[in-house]
Amino acid sequence: MDATNPSKLFSVEGMVVCITGGGTGIGKMMTEAFATNGAAKVYIVGRRKEKLDETAKLAPDIIIPMVADVTSKESLCALADKIKHETGYVNLLCCNSGTMPPPIGVKSTDVSLHEYRARALAQQPADWAQTFATNSSAVFFSAMAFLELLDAGNARGNCAGRKSQVLVTSSIAGYLRTPANLGAYPASKAAATHLVKGLAGTLAPYSIRVNAIAPGLFPSDLAAELIAAGGVAEGKEATEEGAFAKTFIPAERVGRLEDMAGTVLYMASAAGAYLNGNITVLDGGRVSQLPGTY
Repeated sequence: MDATNPSKLFSVEGMVVCITGGGTGIGKMMTEAFATNGAAKVYIVGRRKEKLDETAKLAPDIIIPMVADVTSKESLCALADKIKHETGYVNLLCCNSGTMPPPIGVKSTDVSLHEYRARALAQQPADWAQTFATNSSAVFFSAMAFLELLDAGNARGNCAGRKSQVLVTSSIAGYLRTPANLGAYPASKAAATHLVKGLAGTLAPYSIRVNAIAPGLFPSDLAAELIAAGGVAEGKEATEEGAFAKTFIPAERVGRLEDMAGTVLYMASAAGAYLNGNITVLDGGRVSQLPGTY
């Protein structure tokens, strides 16, 4: 039966996808997943043209690099207008762009109140504002800029059995309550997670779904320092089982391409058509080893 045929159930054939931050890290994994599994077009968005162009070489007939700034409402609207004139619709918008400012760098459990205050006040309000602009506000403004394109995707009817979707890259950092975790990045990701829930309800009358993936550690520029701090076992790559203690990540490794690809293909295909307002944690069990609210 077609209802249980995996080639149909998990198909993204013919989809038009737009991925912000699609040239590097997790976004690049998403790009590769869609481009190699039948998507008609994958627009990848970012500020660094050279990174976008490099990723587009993976499938130059499918991947379309677009330079834009997700923290600029004008830039997002111009991007949406360009896609409207080129293609006319989008089935899936992946809000994946992210940034991480310098952390406070010390735990309150390790230093005096005086020292903690000094380190905390060395943080810059501008860094916090930029972090929220990229990780949180951009989710809202990207969704609004693409609203008509997503509606047109529904009208197009090229994705049988499922409605257009906004898929947000959140983070398990937004759930954690560890002393070392206070800062702009986790707060901004908690905000993004809440936005997903609010947008899912708000856009329901328009048949546009909103979901999120909350990743743990995956190879990327943003996560490199955290991965190194976890203590990779000698002779192991971070993506190999046995690279880390179970107390750090129960899976004993960081995420791989297939972990992210499998998740986004599920959420974007008919298999995930009944998801709306959902946050899928994809972390190898790491959040279970840390104090948190999940």
